[in-house]
Amino acid sequence: MTPQIIALGGGGFSMEPDNPLLDQYVLDASSATNPRITLIPTASGDSDRLIAQFYTAFNRYECRPQHLSLFRQPPDMETRLFDSDVIYVSGGNTRNMLAIWDAAGVTAMMRRAWDQGIVLSGVSAGAICWFEEGHTDSRGDLSKLDCLGWLKGSCSPHYDGEANRRPSYEGLLQSDGIKPGIAMDDGVAAHFEGTTRTRLISSRPTAQAFDMSLENGALQQTQLPVDYLGGF
Repeated sequence: MTPQIIALGGGGFSMEPDNPLLDQYVLDASSATNPRITLIPTASGDSDRLIAQFYTAFNRYECRPQHLSLFRQPPDMETRLFDSDVIYVSGGNTRNMLAIWDAAGVTAMMRRAWDQGIVLSGVSAGAICWFEEGHTDSRGDLSKLDCLGWLKGSCSPHYDGEANRRPSYEGLLQSDGIKPGIAMDDGVAAHFEGTTRTRLISSRPTAQAFDMSLENGALQQTQLPVDYLGGF
């Protein structure tokens, strides 16, 4: 099966509880009937509130939701992880999440899951973590964070949802402080098959995404085509 990653710049059950478009898209990316979807809420500190939101959202669909809390690591964690058809990584603190994943052996397991065709997805921290670099506030102020590096370049989520997000990312690009990459408004998701971005979709009709780069010292911003899922 082709490895897949669906990176949500914002939206999904934790941000748009009454808008099912991105959540359903993530489920549909799996070829399984009644897919098992597993929430990894590490970046949120295994927030009980977030976990409850997840079950409320995904119990509406034809799927089998479960979650794995690394702060209360179950003995059958690996078995449960690889029983998944879809893995959904929450938003929160990316830096802390990646450190905990490494300590718990989850990074290597996630790589195996991706290679085996389990759909990897996530929002915010759960989106930027797959790239070489992420644009994150994990240290307080917005800055660059070295991430897993499975997808090339950098990623900036919440591009229209946070006032400082755009100027910070543009500033880092112009100073060669971050690799060229993709910026996504809330509601936009990038779908990768292998390491190739094959589609951009959104849960909001006006949400946008941009390829961002630096050429001869000048910032280049290219608006990308985004398919609004509510238009079909």
